[in-house]
Amino acid sequence: MEQRINVTEFVLLGLTQSPQGQKILFVIFLLIYLVTMVGNLLIVLTVVSSPTLHVPMYFFLGNLSFMDAVYSTTVTPNMIIDLFYVKKTISFQACMIQLFTEHLFGGAEILLLVVMAYDRYVAICKPLHYMTIMNQWVCTLLLLLAWTGGFLHAIIHILFVYNLPFCGPNVIDHFGCDMYPLLKLACTDIHIIGFSVLANDGAICVVLFTLLLVSYGVILRSLKNLSQEGRRKALSTCGSHVTVVVLFFVPCVFLYVRPPSTLPTDKSLAVFYTIVTPMLNPLIYTLRNEEMQNAMKKLWIRRRK
Repeated sequence: MEQRINVTEFVLLGLTQSPQGQKILFVIFLLIYLVTMVGNLLIVLTVVSSPTLHVPMYFFLGNLSFMDAVYSTTVTPNMIIDLFYVKKTISFQACMIQLFTEHLFGGAEILLLVVMAYDRYVAICKPLHYMTIMNQWVCTLLLLLAWTGGFLHAIIHILFVYNLPFCGPNVIDHFGCDMYPLLKLACTDIHIIGFSVLANDGAICVVLFTLLLVSYGVILRSLKNLSQEGRRKALSTCGSHVTVVVLFFVPCVFLYVRPPSTLPTDKSLAVFYTIVTPMLNPLIYTLRNEEMQNAMKKLWIRRRK
């Protein structure tokens, strides 16, 4: 009986096999990545450098931008470099590291979006007690909880996948390492693991997305108690946050709230939430936030002096 040996590397099919298509994608994704990094790091620098932004909302926004920058970096640079190669390979260890970091920052970002929704709820529904409730210690604790949740989320994925037997084929129909494409290659019955992933990823996406929608429903009901100017500012801030939540959670729901399988649309959805969404987040928050825009202008003026 032939001995089955685990593979040591995987071959990535990427988004297209067309040389012309790969050149076009290289230009597009390089521009997106540069805009992502500049936009998110600019927000981080602005929040850190501007005394007027040293409040909980911008503390969390700065951390969200940092997460977006690193989250995009876990996949995008490798994908851009791979577009130069006919055969795109990734070692088993590098694949596991990519899987871990992607879910670490993705999971932490999902939980941070929940924390930001709670921050807006307190600011709008309990404005007189806002700074007391959302003090520095509480903000730091909530951020640590988001990171801890992301770490546990990523560890669960690695525990599921790391010791699975991969004896061939080793071709992943994707541009990076993700759960369902990897499980498809395992030389064992993965139904139990697949449904565990569904419970881990799918349940988190659905429960937290529903919780966020309900929380913003409560916030909207509370707006009637505010002045017209207060309602305008609250709607602007909440509108930006809801847009980011929808952009992040909707692809997550489509990808993970189903039995373990791979679909032709998976790669397009993965491109959207790992590459496009981190670019859109800083644009959404800065274009709809006058305070952030003014802080960036002051920072720019100080840097030019």
